[in-house]
Amino acid sequence: MTIRLHDTKAQELREFVPLDASNVTMYVCGPTVQSGPHIGHVRAALSFDVLRRWLEHVYGRVTFVRNVTDIDDKVLVNASSQEEWWALAYRMEQEFAAAYSAVGIQTPTYEPRATGSVPQMQELIQILIDNGHAYAAAGDVYFDVRSWPTYGALTHQSIDAMEPAADADPRGKRDPRDFALWKGAKDDEPRSAVWESPWGAGRPGWHIECSAMARRYLGEAFDIHGGGLDLRFPHHENELAQSAAAGDDFASYWVHNGLVTVGGQKMSKSLGNFTLAADVLAERDATVVRYALLAAHYRSTLDITPSTYDEAEAALGRIRTFIERVTRNGQSLEGGTIVAEFAAAMNDDLGVPQALAVVHDAVRRGNTALDESDSSAAIDLARGVNAAMRVLGFELTASHGSASRAECALDALVQTMISQRAQARAEKDWGAADRIREAIAAAGIVLEDTADGTHWSIND
Repeated sequence: MTIRLHDTKAQELREFVPLDASNVTMYVCGPTVQSGPHIGHVRAALSFDVLRRWLEHVYGRVTFVRNVTDIDDKVLVNASSQEEWWALAYRMEQEFAAAYSAVGIQTPTYEPRATGSVPQMQELIQILIDNGHAYAAAGDVYFDVRSWPTYGALTHQSIDAMEPAADADPRGKRDPRDFALWKGAKDDEPRSAVWESPWGAGRPGWHIECSAMARRYLGEAFDIHGGGLDLRFPHHENELAQSAAAGDDFASYWVHNGLVTVGGQKMSKSLGNFTLAADVLAERDATVVRYALLAAHYRSTLDITPSTYDEAEAALGRIRTFIERVTRNGQSLEGGTIVAEFAAAMNDDLGVPQALAVVHDAVRRGNTALDESDSSAAIDLARGVNAAMRVLGFELTASHGSASRAECALDALVQTMISQRAQARAEKDWGAADRIREAIAAAGIVLEDTADGTHWSIND
C-alpha cells in the first residue's frame, strides 16, 4: 500500500517511505499557549490527527510528538500581576487540551513543554557555536544565516530577499536576518523566565525549542515534520537550518496544512477575526465540528461560515441515519474492512474529501439495499462505512443501552404515537392516522414503514 504525501521542501508529491516501517515518527508544532485556541488551531491539529490515524492503520505504530510552547515573548506579554506567565501558559494549555479532546483528537505519544527541555536547547546551541554557525553577542546568541549555504531551502528563498528577523533585539547582530537562539535577560521580564547559560542568563528563542525537542524525543532523524502553512517561514525554515547545521538529518518529509480564513482573510489572533474553539463547541455538536474541519482537503484554505457547519451536520446526519437503519435490530457492525477506493483516496496525499465521497456512495447504495429488503448487502456496506469513519476518528455506533434519558423519553413518546397510528389504521380511521403522522412530522421526525414494523428517525 503506497502512500504519497506532498512534501513542502520538495514541492511535489513523494512516495512515503518511513525510516522504520515498524515505527513511523512524526513531530508537529503545537500551540504557543498565550491565549485560548481558535478554530484554526483545531483544524491544524485535526489534519495531523487524521494523518496519524491513517499511518497507524497502514503501519501499526506511530510515535507522535506535539510540543507546547509555554515560554515565548507572547506568553510573557499576556501575563499580568494577577496571573504569572507560567500560570497563564498552563491554563491556556488546558483549554487547548479540552478543545482537542472534544473533537476526538488523540493525545500525542509525547507532549513536551518547551520549559522542560532547556538543557537540550543549550546543548544544541553550543554545537552550533562550535560548528561555526552561531555566535554570542551582547548576552544573546544568534544563528549566522550566511554561514549555512542552503539557508532558505524549505521555502526556496534567497537570503537577500528575506525580511530581517524580528524575533529579538538586533543588538550585536552581524546580519539583520540572523535569528535568536538565546535571548539575554531583560530588566522588564520576570526572573522566573530566566535560565542560566554559558552566554549569560536568559531564555531560549522560539525556533531552537522545536529543534531540540524533536531531537530529544525522536532522534537526529525522523519521518515527518508537520505544522500550519504559516509556520513555513521563518519558524520551519530556521528549524531546518539550525538542525542541519548541527549535523542532524532531521525530517524526511515536511507536511503543512492549509489555513482557516474568514471572508478570505487568514483567521488570526493578531487580526482579531478569530472564532474561539470554545464558542463554536458551545453552539455545535463536536462531531459535526470535526466533520466540518476535515471535509476539505488538509492543504486547502478553508473559509468558515455558518453554512460550513450546517452542511457538515446534514452530511453526517445522512451517514448516521443509514447506520441507525441497519443497527436498529441490534445488528453488529464490527469486522468491517476499508474498501479499496477509500484507501486509494487516503493514500493520495490524505484525500479525505474523496474518501468521504466513497463513504457517501456506500450510504446511498446501502439505503437502496434496505429499501429493496436486501439486508445482507446493507449490512456489508454499513460495516465498511463504519470502518472507514472510525479510521477518520468518528464513532457512529453506541453500545446497547447507552442512550440518554432524554433520548429514551423521546423514543417512548414517539413509539406511543406510532402505536396509536397503527391502531387508527387497523380501524380504517385514515383521518386520525394522517393527523398523527403529520404531528410527528411537524416535530421533525420521519417515519419509515417496513416489513418488520415502523421505525423513526430525526429529519436531518
